[in-house]
Amino acid sequence: MSAIGAGDTAYDVAVIGYGPTGVTAANLLGAMGLRVVVFERDAEVYARARAISTDEEVMRIWQRVGLAERLKRDMLAERPLDFVDARGRAFVRARPTPRGHGHPPQMFLYQPALEQVLRDGVGRYPNVEVRLRHECLRLRQDADGVELTVAGTADDSVHRVRAAYVIAADGGSSLTRAQLNIGYEGRTYEDRWAVVDTEMLKPWPDHDRLRFRCDPARPAVDCPTPLGHHRWEFPILPGDDEAYLTTDEAVYELVARYGIGRDSIRILRATVYSHHVRFAARFRSGRVFLAGDAAHAMPPWIGQGMAAGVRDMANLCWKLAAVLRGELPATLLDSYETERKPHVKEVTKRAVFVGRIITERRRPVARVRNSVLRALDHVPGFGTWLQDSQWIPVARYADGFQVRHPRTGAPGCQLPQPWVTGPDGERVRLDDALGGRWLLLHARTAVPQPAWERPGGASVTVTPAGSPPAEGTLVDRDNVLLPWLAEHRAATVALRPDAYVYAAAPAGARPPPPPAGFAPAAPPPTATTAR
Repeated sequence: MSAIGAGDTAYDVAVIGYGPTGVTAANLLGAMGLRVVVFERDAEVYARARAISTDEEVMRIWQRVGLAERLKRDMLAERPLDFVDARGRAFVRARPTPRGHGHPPQMFLYQPALEQVLRDGVGRYPNVEVRLRHECLRLRQDADGVELTVAGTADDSVHRVRAAYVIAADGGSSLTRAQLNIGYEGRTYEDRWAVVDTEMLKPWPDHDRLRFRCDPARPAVDCPTPLGHHRWEFPILPGDDEAYLTTDEAVYELVARYGIGRDSIRILRATVYSHHVRFAARFRSGRVFLAGDAAHAMPPWIGQGMAAGVRDMANLCWKLAAVLRGELPATLLDSYETERKPHVKEVTKRAVFVGRIITERRRPVARVRNSVLRALDHVPGFGTWLQDSQWIPVARYADGFQVRHPRTGAPGCQLPQPWVTGPDGERVRLDDALGGRWLLLHARTAVPQPAWERPGGASVTVTPAGSPPAEGTLVDRDNVLLPWLAEHRAATVALRPDAYVYAAAPAGARPPPPPAGFAPAAPPPTATTAR
């Protein structure tokens, strides 16, 4: 049950925008049993395929609402990655390495198909109402909630609804952010890029490899996408006719240099985009939270724009649910920006770095780049190191909703997700066994923790591979959890619902006490049903 009374507001959360960020929020909040309304200006899923890849951590988030396996059916996993010179010769080869989230480290996607699956997932929740062709015109906050004035674009109707909180996921040109008078600081790059989506009529050699074509004359991105599609991206260079470059004739000329004939592809659409690096001055204004492109924008080079919005929702939604249910005080919501903004800034910095490697147009510099990186690529593991060190930063919160302990490094880290054996002997992924709740996790032996057990928190003991299943235990069948806990010098960890460590203690010590006002409730039946 929601903590909001029927006489106070109509909804717990209103979501503005129904792209990947908004639809992820609708699924997560729906699974948590909250009353949600979604407003989306357009009538259908946006037809242009903007995002083209995602990663294992994002799949882990969608796993929480039971959609990961269905989504993966429409994706391409574990394709190689090459940086190639003007003659098509690779000077760096890499293959993404897993980071322990339980899914392939990189997957290529077709965004319209992905969004449709996510929207179909929202249909499982009778507590989520979706209003397409509705646009939020105005917000007015008071001490108890937010009043939204919403226009129906199909019939020119105007409605007013109330919600306890609002998530604004209405894109880089967010009207909500403008209404709140929140600055959107950063820069727009001068180069504009033609993004071309095609249907593959017949395959060509190595069509399933991602190539960054680092040609000083005209760099390009050459990317496989699933469901019979392929993506190219080309810069608009000085002297180019932008209108012509998006015509079928121009696209066929551009791809012909790679040996792609007119009989190999059918051009679906070609659109010109600008690349941005921007951050909202703040991610929160009272009861309204900015998320996804409304809060931050980055260049596409490492495929993290959509992923950043999904991560926003994984961080924010459980906190909103905890506050609405009275499990934690409203001050918890201050940690959303504290935790998310540094990570998304670091991801953006790395996207800019990779973009510089790809788009270098000074020929002498490009020759040095190619020679040095080609030599380093012969060093075993260099490609993996480059991707791990300069690609997506490991998920860890230096500050935020956690309690540090001088003898353990676990707080602020996310627990890896191996396969485990549950008490019933079934093989399950860790998050499915944890159930999206507050939990004490013990290494090998449970040690009573009265401060945590009094509020009714659950407790689970991790036992070594080969141990018999038993009530209150998870068998570490992949031998991942116990070594991770040992590496972080943690004998007991207090896990948040998003599987990040709130507090930890080494052997022989007690973890810090629960946060003030901590009163956890069992996950609602809706969440269990979704899984």
